[in-house]
Amino acid sequence: MDYTHLGRTGLSVSRAVLGTMNFGPETSEDDSHAIMDRAHELGVNFFDTANAYGGSVGKGATEEIIGRWFAKGGGRRDKTVLATKVYGDMTGWPNGEKLSALNIRRSLDESLRRLQTDHVDLYQMHHVDRATPWDEIWQAMEIAVGQGKVLYVGSSNFAGWHIAQAQEAARHRNFLGLVSEQSIYNLVVRDVEREVLPAAQHYGLGVIPWSPLQGGLLGGVIEKTENGSRRLSGRSAEYVDAHRDQLTAYEAFAKELGHTPGELALAWLLHQPGVTAPITGPRTMEQWESAVRAVDVRLDQASLDRLDELFPGHRTSPEDYAW
Repeated sequence: MDYTHLGRTGLSVSRAVLGTMNFGPETSEDDSHAIMDRAHELGVNFFDTANAYGGSVGKGATEEIIGRWFAKGGGRRDKTVLATKVYGDMTGWPNGEKLSALNIRRSLDESLRRLQTDHVDLYQMHHVDRATPWDEIWQAMEIAVGQGKVLYVGSSNFAGWHIAQAQEAARHRNFLGLVSEQSIYNLVVRDVEREVLPAAQHYGLGVIPWSPLQGGLLGGVIEKTENGSRRLSGRSAEYVDAHRDQLTAYEAFAKELGHTPGELALAWLLHQPGVTAPITGPRTMEQWESAVRAVDVRLDQASLDRLDELFPGHRTSPEDYAW
């Protein structure tokens, strides 16, 4: 396994992130525990979850599954860089969501209880809260850090100017501020290249892409629909219909390189400046094994250029849309 520092910190994390969103609603607890054990066997130490994960099983269920895995002992918690999130509505009651100091305090304590641990290594704001001032947010995070309940703070789904706003407010308080940004980023959706990636790099944030396969569209969707192993509906079906030639060419290129389409999509992200590691949320052990193999894929410049031809990206603003 390859490792890198998370942004400008001294924290070493694996270049594959185990996303746990499917643990509970899609993947049984036994299978989830097996996948986490296998992650450690493969050298993956970076696990990502959120307080609201659990879907049909109930919000918080995913953190509880992870907590029971930690409780098995064997150094599981000590070997894991644990990331969770705060923002989503957990109670259906006022102050049960977003980033007020009250909700940060309550949500953190509840996450620690479900996770059966005394601290979170990376506590991420799941979305920007435009109604709460940064001084309030940072004061709450400073208290959590001072108590030893949180080591690092990250963001998710922030715009470039949100990152700048947050970091300048943190600088004013002599606080470390954000160390990571978790954004949607893949060959199909490359909007973050305009402003989010430049802002993250300027302020020393590691970028953690979510949905690296764009809901499976980059995981061999053409072949899977043709052999009957996958059925499409809604927006996915519409996208495939509109971009069939592009996706077909992509899957053929992956085969030419000797990789699965999913491995190629993840490897491409690992070659992008500022990217720490993509998050893969497997439902099965097979999916997880394939995702981890991407860490060992090396792409030459000709291959990267070909992928840019198939899926054109963006330049940094304002040059992306102006002179």
